[in-house]
Amino acid sequence: MSGRHNNKLPNNLPQLQNLIKRDPQSYLDEFLQQYRHYQSNVQIFRLQPDKPNKELSELVMFLAQVGHCYLEHMSTFPQDLCELLLAHHTVLEPDLRMTFCKGLILLRNKNLISPSGLLELFFELLRCHDKLLRKTLYTHIVSDIKNINAKHKNNKVNTVLQNFMYTMLRDSNPIAAKISLDVMAELYRRNIWNDAKTVNVITTACFSKVTKILVAGMKFFLGKDEDEKNESDADSENEGPSARDLMVRYSTGKKSSKNKKKLEKAMKVLKKHKKKSKAEVFNFSAIHLIHDPQDFSEKLLKQLESSNEHFEVKMMMMELISRLVGIHELFLFNFYPFIQRFVQPHQREVTKILLCAAQASHQLVPPEIIEPMIMTIANNFVTDRNSGEAMTVGINAIKEIVARCPLAINEDILQDLALYKMHKDKNVMMSARGLIQLFRNLNPKMLLKKDRGRPTEASAEAKIKDYGELEAKDYIPGAEVLELEEKKEDGGEDSDGWESASISDGDGEWVDVHHSSDEDAEMTEKLKAIPAEERQAMAAAVSGSRLLTQDDFKKIRLVQMAKEVSGAPGKAQKRKMANIEEDEEERGEILTLRNIEKLHKKPKSDKETRLATAMAGRTDKKDFVRKRAKMNPHASTSNKEKRRTKNFMMMRHSRGVRTKGKRSFREKQIALRDALLKKRKFK
Repeated sequence: MSGRHNNKLPNNLPQLQNLIKRDPQSYLDEFLQQYRHYQSNVQIFRLQPDKPNKELSELVMFLAQVGHCYLEHMSTFPQDLCELLLAHHTVLEPDLRMTFCKGLILLRNKNLISPSGLLELFFELLRCHDKLLRKTLYTHIVSDIKNINAKHKNNKVNTVLQNFMYTMLRDSNPIAAKISLDVMAELYRRNIWNDAKTVNVITTACFSKVTKILVAGMKFFLGKDEDEKNESDADSENEGPSARDLMVRYSTGKKSSKNKKKLEKAMKVLKKHKKKSKAEVFNFSAIHLIHDPQDFSEKLLKQLESSNEHFEVKMMMMELISRLVGIHELFLFNFYPFIQRFVQPHQREVTKILLCAAQASHQLVPPEIIEPMIMTIANNFVTDRNSGEAMTVGINAIKEIVARCPLAINEDILQDLALYKMHKDKNVMMSARGLIQLFRNLNPKMLLKKDRGRPTEASAEAKIKDYGELEAKDYIPGAEVLELEEKKEDGGEDSDGWESASISDGDGEWVDVHHSSDEDAEMTEKLKAIPAEERQAMAAAVSGSRLLTQDDFKKIRLVQMAKEVSGAPGKAQKRKMANIEEDEEERGEILTLRNIEKLHKKPKSDKETRLATAMAGRTDKKDFVRKRAKMNPHASTSNKEKRRTKNFMMMRHSRGVRTKGKRSFREKQIALRDALLKKRKFK
């Protein structure tokens, strides 16, 4: 019985493959027979490599599947297959070439071939004009390198492959160079090759003569890292006083409209401090790993000035240069006049150009370099001859520029822009008020007296820094409150003569009791009574004499926030202040178009848009009419249905029309009886 089966085995490779995997030694002779058959087919293949050979294709897949069972007999098979592919890959029939590659992938998954030699071969095969093959090889290369570095970084293999990819980027075949670039970018996004060497190899792609490679290289630097984008800010939310703490503090005091306004302002300050206290997140870490960003940006600018690419590619160059300048605080003075030429309301993608201008501004750029840019935006955008949207975009762009370089604007332009706070267009009005609010924190003295708002203790202590000036403090501002707290605790009683409130449970643990708003106000008044020099000395003494805990920092932040809420000493408490309900958005490293195109009121749609919306929401009454399905869809209509479609003048003398709604009690009884009988009959 087994002999008959064995005679059929050479013609049934899948069955033989299954049996060999179960018991390799029992089927050694059959395997050797197929292996010799493979070798003879290879000799025939070498004579005509461009001809299809289905038998060779089946034998290659069979040997690749069972190669791990006969290691000593199959020692040269992977290398022979690689040599066949390397020698004839340009003329091979596509299906046979794909089979050879799949066989090598199987051998690699069984660890029967070294990764470096196989990956170099696959990179050579990327030159083939076979889209399906390139896609298969790309998937395997990425997954194989990921598996190589799964447990630990294999620096030896990584170095060899990175050097090989560096040469592939300069390959004459643009398809192979593009896929090599895609492989490196994908490995970086997966945190496999996320080192500086990979990033700096990709920088060479930004100067390629091939547009696809150029665009892919710039997209790599302009894209965000997925892992860091999804990071949660749970840790930063726990720092400092929470919104609930403020609610408790302000709700325990006297209920009045004044306390309510104080609570609202304290909540706004809390929100702003929460955003400032967040750790800096580098969403564009690839830009941070560039070795020489100054030289890189200068070469990009030179390429941009002489480029003949499409406008979209030029915009990508401008965006990348602006991010390099803004993140690394580079000096690239020729970039600002180049952008200034495109700052016109009718310019295509002008909001992105304004975004680049704001992104490239930072505090180390001399003010006289950026001031012409601000003047151009003000003259071209912020004029009454433009639409409200154009004026809003211009004011928002100026606001973002001066937020990074406050010295670049003079008082005359600022005060002229502040006059738009009473403009009839709400978008323009709110943008101007946002600019006013920005300078209330940066430099209130540049505004008119009526626009400065109510001064706070924090604004009174603020110092205007000159160009390049740094302020280094040897103490923690606000630490003097800790010394006052210690003195209060040593006294044993508070200012009202009451003992300090504390509750103890059976275990001897203390439960924190929130201070009331009256106690906070009392602490703030005590701090106001102390001169500034003495407060600095107290803060320096506390900072240098003890290690501060998280609770201490929480108290310090609360005091610093109270300075922004409470009025400055010696000023009238009933000073009028404009009610600007604008939430300050976080200004990170990278700006978005939302910062420039921010409209507080949705623009009015035109007649065509409104008509299209109305027609899309309109429904036909027939959609709500319930139609009874006929038992026979081909049957004629009944007399009752025909009466519905007849003209009323034809039906006006009929009994049904004359007596409609005037049935007698007896007629109603008969109709009810007939209906019940009919219903029972159908059941």
